[in-house]
Amino acid sequence: MKSFCPEDRIPELSPERDFEEIARLLTTCAFAWDIERALEFALFRTYAIPSISGLLDRTGEFGRCAEKRYDDTELLLSEPLENGLDSPRGRAAIGRINEMHGCYRISNEDMLYVLGTFVLEPVRWLERFGRRGMTTPERQAWTNYYRGLGTRMGIADIPADFNAFAAMNADYERRHMRFASSNRAVGAATLDLLLGFYLPRPLFWLGRPVALSLMDTPLLEAMGFAPPPGWLRRGVLGAMRLRAGILWLLPRRRRPRRVTARFRRGYPQGYEIAELGTWPKAGGCAGHRQAEDVRPQPEC
Repeated sequence: MKSFCPEDRIPELSPERDFEEIARLLTTCAFAWDIERALEFALFRTYAIPSISGLLDRTGEFGRCAEKRYDDTELLLSEPLENGLDSPRGRAAIGRINEMHGCYRISNEDMLYVLGTFVLEPVRWLERFGRRGMTTPERQAWTNYYRGLGTRMGIADIPADFNAFAAMNADYERRHMRFASSNRAVGAATLDLLLGFYLPRPLFWLGRPVALSLMDTPLLEAMGFAPPPGWLRRGVLGAMRLRAGILWLLPRRRRPRRVTARFRRGYPQGYEIAELGTWPKAGGCAGHRQAEDVRPQPEC
């Protein structure tokens, strides 16, 4: 008898009605490692936009508190995904995101682009490197989940489907993706943080070109990163495709892998959603601050 995996439930679910459950199963069971990596690389695409990286760089947090910034972002996005958009924890996390965003002048177009990277990059990653790509219903559900998140964040003019997101982001990148020093500053800090999850610092020089091999040329140019040697890129991409083939031979995940349940050095005793993120920690924002008015916070 074939053993049951949570992933097997997905074909029974509706991408219009059950999109939250499908997105949860994709993220915590079917493609837990791949989707987390894809979303990490999605962040680099947002850092390649000067208006986005400039705001992040001016907070000063990527130079001082890169790990906290990464943890807080991942946790705030994972709470509604793992618990439900309208669950108490999901509402609290989205409220915290909105509270932070409300303190800065962020254009709706920039918000739409970031949302689009969360829709597009996991699908594209799985098509290139996954055990399998998302099915059409899975892709529809994944898109619907982020449309629901975007609506609750107050984002306007959200595309209706995956192809519309793809067209929107491609047009946005043509108009806005270009090099700026803030791109490189934020991107380099994040890259070093991610390498630190796998390597000791003295070996970062070995890991950087491997990570850069997973980025396309326009992204590397906008970030100001030197392209890796062609032979290394081919080797890394070949190794990722080999991994995808090996995954077919391995047992599938039977227990969910939850981002919110993972131990984090910055929160050894756990965390409160209200404590995540940047200014303001509590009590709301005293006025609508422009990016130029951002002041570094005193502690991580």
